[in-house]
Amino acid sequence: MPSHTFADRSAAQPPERGTVDALISQTRRLRGGVDAVRRDAVPDEDDPQLRWQRALCDLAVHHLDDLGQHLDQLREGLPPDPAQDDYVPAGSVPGDAVPDSTETATLPGVPPQAERGSLLSRVGSAEWNLLTDEVDWSDELFRIFGRSPEDGPLSLDELPSWLFSEDQGLLTAMVTDCLVDGKPIDGEFRIVRVDGCVRTLHMMGEPVLDADGCTASMWAVLRDVSELRRSQRAVRETRDSLQRRRHVAQTERRLAVELQEAVLPPWRGSLRFPQGGPAALDLAAHYLPSGSGALIGGDWYDALHLPDGRTLLSVGDLTGHGVTATSGMAMLLGALRGMAVAGVEPGPLMGWLNQLLDTSAQPALGSALCCRYDPRTGSLAWSQAGHPAPLLFRNGTGRVLPSPDGVLLGATSGAVYGQAEEQLVPGDLLVLHTSDLARSSPVPTAHDHSSTTAQRMLDLAPRLSAARGAQECVRIVVEEFGDAEREDDACVLIARVSPQCRVSP
Repeated sequence: MPSHTFADRSAAQPPERGTVDALISQTRRLRGGVDAVRRDAVPDEDDPQLRWQRALCDLAVHHLDDLGQHLDQLREGLPPDPAQDDYVPAGSVPGDAVPDSTETATLPGVPPQAERGSLLSRVGSAEWNLLTDEVDWSDELFRIFGRSPEDGPLSLDELPSWLFSEDQGLLTAMVTDCLVDGKPIDGEFRIVRVDGCVRTLHMMGEPVLDADGCTASMWAVLRDVSELRRSQRAVRETRDSLQRRRHVAQTERRLAVELQEAVLPPWRGSLRFPQGGPAALDLAAHYLPSGSGALIGGDWYDALHLPDGRTLLSVGDLTGHGVTATSGMAMLLGALRGMAVAGVEPGPLMGWLNQLLDTSAQPALGSALCCRYDPRTGSLAWSQAGHPAPLLFRNGTGRVLPSPDGVLLGATSGAVYGQAEEQLVPGDLLVLHTSDLARSSPVPTAHDHSSTTAQRMLDLAPRLSAARGAQECVRIVVEEFGDAEREDDACVLIARVSPQCRVSP
């Protein structure tokens, strides 16, 4: 039985593989075209325009490589191992050089002012002349820094003051390596603008040498990658969230299965009671999972040999799925067994179960069917709480037993449950099942056993009557209903009165 808050939601469909493959092909073709342009743009130390074009091509190739890696990851899907903590998504910054907590944050109380636009609007250039101390910034770089051209560009000595303190050492090392050792610059750092906005910049550059081979100036291209890093962080966070959710779901399902197996009778094939049990009943049961197989519900079946020689048979269904449903089912089943052993009749027993569920810390609804069979007299006393009635098969025909009054467990306080009596004879076959045996759209309402399901079961009467035992009867029922696309799990319990059973008058 599904939770009373259950609602159908259409699952999001993954992108079609053909569409992603086409995008990957287009990206590769574009990357090849940009690479060809880059090869033609041979840098000329005396031509800033050519250096600018080459730098833009380098940035475009870098961006397309990131795009290609992300599309490859989209095609491959989420990594299968949720415990692989050291996995780094394609396109992320190697070594996590930029901490996640402050990549694109703003100062407290200051709203972010993310700047979006074309690639050109987020890329600026700069050149610092070491001989004349002149500094030349492009208009785009002033915009990236949120600085007015009237204020002038920042010198290499002033630039670190705009950076996060933990990033200042990185910038100093890059500039020193460039000016002293002639190494190219390629790194990222974060700046805090005058408006309080934090931006992440990717800086690429190299020294400009004079005729004697000495460093005369340093030029660089700075790209605002704040949005790119925010997107990469979002990919990492959503991937980690999905993996955590999947891990939690797998853990919860494992716990639910273990709890279910610990509570439900562990018998396989015919149900055998301790010390042989009553010879008057041949018992068998089967648990049918939901169509997806991923949701473990609160369905149960049970058979218990009572101290007075009678037999308790019960099936039931609690709303919800997972550990919550199975733990609630275990509570109800334990209470049912305890009261049955204490001699409580089926009708009053249902009333106590209703009160137990009604006062539970986690409100839920449940349906249940409780039968007490006396092998000495052949009497079957039973009650139900919003549950399909038992089916009785005798002499090749079957019928649904008339139901006594009974509402769903937990539906209302102080409910009173009726109790019915039925006389069984040797050879009779009793079928108990939960409401979702054949239904594809379960709804937790009282007396939800549809006439179609009952008729399908009654149509099996000739085959069930010809079966050699309860286990063969279960196989027949599973063959009939096992392939149904159920949204919830279901149980079936079959009890056959031994033909050799002697019933006292």
